Amino acid sequence: MKKLFALCLVSLALLAGCKSTPKVPDSSTPVKEAVRIYPDYRDIVIPPNIAPLNIQVQSAGQAFVATFDGGGMQVVAGSDDGNTLKIDSTAWRQMLDKARGQSVRVTVYARRDGGWVRFPAYTLEVAREPIDRYLSYRLIEPGYEIYRQLGLYQRDLTSFDVHTIYENNRTFDNDNNHCINCHNYQNYSTRRMLFHVRSNHGGTLIADENGIRKMNVNCDSILASAVYPSWHPRRKWIAFSSNKTGQAFHLIDPQKVEVLDEAADLIFYDAEQGTVRNILKTESDFETFPCWSPDGRKLYYCVAHVPQLDALPDSLHQSYLLNHYDSLRNDIMSLSFDERTQQFGTPQLEVDCNALGKSATVPRVSPDGRYLLFTLGDYGQFHIWHKSADLYVKDLKTGQVRPLTEANSPNAESYHTWSSNGRWIVFSSRRDDGSYTRPYIAYFDTAGNAHKAFLLPQEDPEQNLLLLKSYNVPELSTDAVPYSADEFRKVIYDDTNVEQAKFIR
Repeated sequence: MKKLFALCLVSLALLAGCKSTPKVPDSSTPVKEAVRIYPDYRDIVIPPNIAPLNIQVQSAGQAFVATFDGGGMQVVAGSDDGNTLKIDSTAWRQMLDKARGQSVRVTVYARRDGGWVRFPAYTLEVAREPIDRYLSYRLIEPGYEIYRQLGLYQRDLTSFDVHTIYENNRTFDNDNNHCINCHNYQNYSTRRMLFHVRSNHGGTLIADENGIRKMNVNCDSILASAVYPSWHPRRKWIAFSSNKTGQAFHLIDPQKVEVLDEAADLIFYDAEQGTVRNILKTESDFETFPCWSPDGRKLYYCVAHVPQLDALPDSLHQSYLLNHYDSLRNDIMSLSFDERTQQFGTPQLEVDCNALGKSATVPRVSPDGRYLLFTLGDYGQFHIWHKSADLYVKDLKTGQVRPLTEANSPNAESYHTWSSNGRWIVFSSRRDDGSYTRPYIAYFDTAGNAHKAFLLPQEDPEQNLLLLKSYNVPELSTDAVPYSADEFRKVIYDDTNVEQAKFIR
């Protein structure tokens, strides 16, 4: 009896694991209508190591089959009882590896009224250059006041595996009520990384070859806490902006909310010495979003010039900024840096955004030092809610500034990151519904041109629609975070062991 019972269990397991093998229709009728799929993966350039581009077919039909022909192979995906086509991951990887530098032809079939129709094929261009394996991001509800449930995560782009870096929502008591933000890595490696914890158990978590420690970079001589970070490419030095930030709400406006700096400066933190000092400290210039060049010899940043504040008492600064929020614009500046003396040069104008009637945020330099990528909107410094925000690039060799039209959309494009080989950019976009930011990937070719962007692939494409959280601050890395969420949590909750940065002049 026991043997029979065990045999039944094995049989049931085998039956549960059985899947019908998708079959290409023997005959089909071509139609002129273009197939409607979600996400829109038609005619894009993809990395040779990207996870399967599973799709949801939104055209009419009772069943669907798709063929992927490339690299001398054909991969078939099908669905008998729905409209989701999931691609075998092993076959997909083999095909992309063979199709590097070539195209993959995709043909979708739909069963209608007992027969099959065939939609016009589309292509996937497979680049030779891979994308960095890991993408880190924050998931946060697209609200304004509550940060009770959010986390930092790392996705393996070659698969659908997700690793939790840290979550603040293990429990729902007041002791757990803190925000986490601004994760940042040194030179695309997680071996040196940081992120901030705000409110309860606050501090800056720095993880490196010596382990994890919690730092307090707040000093009386610094305007406010350290905010937007950038690691020096080689040394244990971090440039931060120090921002006094608030938010205001529109009564009637499609932008919904404005996030404003009341003041902002740049600071330099030496993680080896535990010291912090001012880089720039000004009353009427708001410096923010620092970013090192790949050679470490220059620091880029954004600055809003507000000389009108000089004539006003401090008590009127906030009201002036609120009344003139739509005329505050950031230029992009740079400072030379001498690594031997740790001294910065005088500010140099890189992009005169005010002359364009625009405002810049988040300058990022390509790994080869050739291109400066940034977001340009009509005004302000928090473009995540600004529909006017688009990706722009400056060719640092020719000086040309232009929009990345092929990657942009009518809605907000905001935070962005380069891949370590400079051939891919990942950025946040609200193009799907205007409410949630989702990560999009675009190829950036050797001629400095961006290509059509595509949504981060998911095992179930509908996950993009069902997840009621925004992807925030996408950052690429070549390796996985070496610490567990519990290891970070242990350091965060230990308020007896917080290192205080020493301010020096």
